[in-house]
Amino acid sequence: METLWFCLVAVMLAAYVVFDGFDIGAGIIHMYVARTNDERRQVLLSIGPVWDGNEVWLLAAGGTLYFAFPPLYSSSFSGFYLPLMIVLWLLILRGVAIEFRNHIDSRVWQPLWDRVFAGASALLAIFFGAALGNVVRGVPIDDTGFFFLPLWTNFQPGSNAGILDWYTIPVGLTAFATLAVHGGFWVALKTVGAVQLRSRTAALSLWWTLTGLTVLVTGLSFWIQPHLAERFGQQPWGFLFPAIALAGLLGIRLYGNRENDLGAFLASSTFIVGMLTSAAFGLFPYVLPAQPDATHTLTIYNSAASDYGLKIGLAWWIPGMMLVAGYFFFTYRHFAGKIPVDQKY
Repeated sequence: METLWFCLVAVMLAAYVVFDGFDIGAGIIHMYVARTNDERRQVLLSIGPVWDGNEVWLLAAGGTLYFAFPPLYSSSFSGFYLPLMIVLWLLILRGVAIEFRNHIDSRVWQPLWDRVFAGASALLAIFFGAALGNVVRGVPIDDTGFFFLPLWTNFQPGSNAGILDWYTIPVGLTAFATLAVHGGFWVALKTVGAVQLRSRTAALSLWWTLTGLTVLVTGLSFWIQPHLAERFGQQPWGFLFPAIALAGLLGIRLYGNRENDLGAFLASSTFIVGMLTSAAFGLFPYVLPAQPDATHTLTIYNSAASDYGLKIGLAWWIPGMMLVAGYFFFTYRHFAGKIPVDQKY
């Protein structure tokens, strides 16, 4: 049961990054790809019907951690308290910017919220990436199972680590580039004219940066977390996940050059899933590595709830996820196609 719930949490987190990732990416690029008020409305309309629903996956993953791995939830939500509060405020600012933008027709009001939307989206991508970097790198968990990380210290990993260091910053930048490419092809898929062209061009231009950062972060990850090499060495079939990521990365370029926006968007989704599943496979059975004392590491075995609780939770999780899947299918089917240029938001 512990392994099953580890996989389910990984799937929900991957779903969150794929779905909410494209509207975060749309926020990152929208100040560049949209030059006029009408063009910015097109970008917002491309995510308008779905952006808030996409965050359901984040709530579902957090709720699952709460009952499936209580010690992990307790330890991580206290240790990462500062970045979690920052992420919460960034999520709030994004939502407020989207909803408030069109309340007042003003040369000051709308540009203000456009910049808040762009800035909050960019920082959110970086902080989400840095959070993943912290999980891969490890945190200074003590013998009681708790820790606390400031935003930064000396930018070095170890017992005095902060959220940001020389490893987690490149991971955050990789997340920024990934979501910008992902969002670029989503906007290109949903819009027409100049916005579509600029979005596709921006995504393709960032592909080279994304490729370089992916190679860099992959090498740094294996260097800073020896368990990754150990895990892939013991289970070579796990290289299937990096292969999926590589196929997605190449597919982005291939479909993007052919102006196949749907293919490029699906390829970027494949890349995201491949990268996240590679990290999950490499860390297994760890859920929160300890550094520098690995004996305090939280695993699926020492942080899982009772077997009875996991079984009862699965009985509730399945119908709940079926409802979510049905809602997503209806929403995306109903709002499929290009955004009408004259549609009001």
